[in-house]
Amino acid sequence: MSEENHVVRNDEKNRYELYTGGELAGFAEFSPREREIVFTHTEIGDEFGGRGLAKVLASAALDDVVSRGKTIVPVCPFIAGYLRKNDGYAGHVRWPGE
Repeated sequence: MSEENHVVRNDEKNRYELYTGGELAGFAEFSPREREIVFTHTEIGDEFGGRGLAKVLASAALDDVVSRGKTIVPVCPFIAGYLRKNDGYAGHVRWPGE
């Protein structure tokens, strides 16, 4: 049986939420700025671990930020690591401290 995964942007909670099989599996918190989205924390529930869902969440969230014309600022270690492994976002990232 295949579980359907989808990611939604929840502006009220300042996070992207990943749902799998209709359940909230995880989220990526962000702090919105005028031209930037600062990712601060990513979390996948223990019961959903080991399925690669954090990568699904990161990809969808980062793609959304790029489609909105914003710059990604990765404070969250997971998002930063994902960006280092996926160079397709290089032109849309401002690393902290730059």
